Amino acid sequence: MKTLRTIRELRQALAGGARVGLVPTMGAFHEGHLALFRAARDECDVVVVSLFVNPTQFGEGEDLSRYPRDEERDAELAEAAGVDILFAPSAEEMYPEGYATWIEVEGTGAEGKARPDHFRGVATVCLKLFNIVRPQVAYFGQKDVQQAAVLRRMIRDLDVDLELRMLPTVRDSDGLALSSRNDYLSEEERQQALALPRALEAGRSAHALGSDLVTAARGALNGLEPDYVEVLDLGDVTVLAAAARIGSTRLIDNVVLEGELA
Repeated sequence: MKTLRTIRELRQALAGGARVGLVPTMGAFHEGHLALFRAARDECDVVVVSLFVNPTQFGEGEDLSRYPRDEERDAELAEAAGVDILFAPSAEEMYPEGYATWIEVEGTGAEGKARPDHFRGVATVCLKLFNIVRPQVAYFGQKDVQQAAVLRRMIRDLDVDLELRMLPTVRDSDGLALSSRNDYLSEEERQQALALPRALEAGRSAHALGSDLVTAARGALNGLEPDYVEVLDLGDVTVLAAAARIGSTRLIDNVVLEGELA
C-alpha cells in the first residue's frame, strides 16, 4: 500500500484505465470502515481510502481538536484490508490559501438542521475527493445515510459520473453502531448509549404494528435527550433516524423502515 499526501502524487499513481473505488474517511478505523474497504476490494481494481479529518464539517464547539487520530494504526488496518492507496493530505493541501468555493445542498434533513453548515463541509470535501480521485464507485455506511442522501443529490444535480454504494451499519454485539466517537464514552456512558439503537428498534416495531413510531422511539430513550427523532424519506429508502448526546458525545443512528440500501 502507498501512503500519498499530495493531489499531484495521487493523480500520477492513478493514471490508467482501472476501475477505482473510493472510501472517504476521517480515520480512526473500525470494523465498519473495514467492511467498506473489503467491499471496494471485491468490486474494484484499485481501492483508494482518504484519511482526512475535514475541519470544514465541524461546527463551533464541536470535537475537531479531540477527534481520534492514529495514522500509523489506520495505515496498518487499511493495508491488511487490501487498500492500494491511502490518501492522507494536510488541510493546506485540501484548502490552500485563498480557498473560497463551497457546495451548498438544500434540504439536508434533520441532521442538517441540527448541525448548520455541516453538510456544506461534507459536500465540498467529497466533491473535491471525487474530482481528485475520479473513482467509478464511492462507498459509505448506512449510519451516515443522511450524508449519503445529500451526496446523491449533489451527484445527480451536478452530473457527477459516479456510483454511490451504501452498506449496512456494522454494530457491536450489544447493538451499538460502530463509530469513531464511541471511544469518547466511559463504561457508564456506553451503557446509556445503548438506549439509542434500542429506541430505534422500538420505533421500527411500532411501525410494523401501525403505531406511532416516533412516539414509541422517544419513549424508549431511557432518559437520553435527542437532538431529533424523525422519519426521513430519502428516495429509495425510508429510515427512522435519531441523534442524542451521552455526556459530551453526540451519536447518530438509524434503522430502515422501507426500501433497501443500494
